[in-house]
Amino acid sequence: MTPFETPDIEALAQAARAALPAPIRAAAQEVVVQVADWPDRDILDALEIADPLELTGLYEGIPLTEKSSLDQPYGPDVIWMFRQPILAEWRDRGDVDLADLVAHVLVHEFAHHFGWSDDDIATIDRWWE
Repeated sequence: MTPFETPDIEALAQAARAALPAPIRAAAQEVVVQVADWPDRDILDALEIADPLELTGLYEGIPLTEKSSLDQPYGPDVIWMFRQPILAEWRDRGDVDLADLVAHVLVHEFAHHFGWSDDDIATIDRWWE
């Protein structure tokens, strides 16, 4: 990729979701993945985050481990991927493939959706390797 190309974070996220193991891939399809350049100021304030570069992704929804059949649906669960913070981290690291970083952020947000432990995440996302 040249410095003048705009990476398609959404395409990278969709490819990462498609690469998830079969047992969780189907359930992951129920979550909407949205890409925005930056997190909204309201989100940052609610999370007490001063620097928008510190938030690369966000899960909005009720984790599967907390959902009940009695819950009133309010819409689909959503994973937000924030393009500019992801690209800034990618540039700052300088040693990781952008697709790998996007996959790492996506898996981390799916962890919130599925109610995964750190050990669960490690079986899916071998980020440290």
